[in-house]
Amino acid sequence: MNPYNPYTQHAAFAPARVDSSAFFRKVYAYMAGGLFATGVTATVVASSETLVNMILMNRIVFYGLLIAEIVMVLAFSKVIERLSMSVAAAFFFAYAVLNGLTMSIIFLVYTASSIGSTFFVTAGTFGALSAYGYVTKRDLTGVGNFAMMGLIGLIIASIVNIFLNSPMMYWLTTFVGVIVFTALTAYDTQKLKQFAASSTSPEQQSKVALQGALMLYLDFINLFLYLLRLLGRRR
Repeated sequence: MNPYNPYTQHAAFAPARVDSSAFFRKVYAYMAGGLFATGVTATVVASSETLVNMILMNRIVFYGLLIAEIVMVLAFSKVIERLSMSVAAAFFFAYAVLNGLTMSIIFLVYTASSIGSTFFVTAGTFGALSAYGYVTKRDLTGVGNFAMMGLIGLIIASIVNIFLNSPMMYWLTTFVGVIVFTALTAYDTQKLKQFAASSTSPEQQSKVALQGALMLYLDFINLFLYLLRLLGRRR
């Protein structure tokens, strides 16, 4: 899920003229690097029987890694201001690798071809929505608020369904998840465009770009996972 919102930390910054295109190049570069690290890690784990048994077949380890991911995401916005840029970037990529460890399970559930095709569908969808959020003049705050409420409901429903194991709720959360993260992609991009106009030092602006990269990374990963439920072919 995506319980992370770094934007409130920077709301007090005064607007200034900055190169938003350069800012977004940083955001997408960090995001792409994170996705690459996650993909490589997931592929390596899934191709090793030893690592599969150690990580994916051991419930204590697997759920421990999931909990560690949540803690890292929540902690990132709290500690980034106290970290140097190099350490903050290392934190981000450490999270991407950790996420790759748990995401390797999809290779045991879905065929590699359907994972690949779903990734490209996700990339196209994400790119279109992010571009819309960047260029639109429409205020997407209402869309973002609606998506955040949907996200809270999605988290609750997903936790409940762990115990109910209801196929109907499974598909309901799948469709809702796709809608929520398509909306969040456009909304988060627009918010990042607003914060690109914040008057900060070069290092501070890089940290904001890194936070934005994590936000869009989470949007992409979650959109991919929900689309995989719909489009993926199971083994």
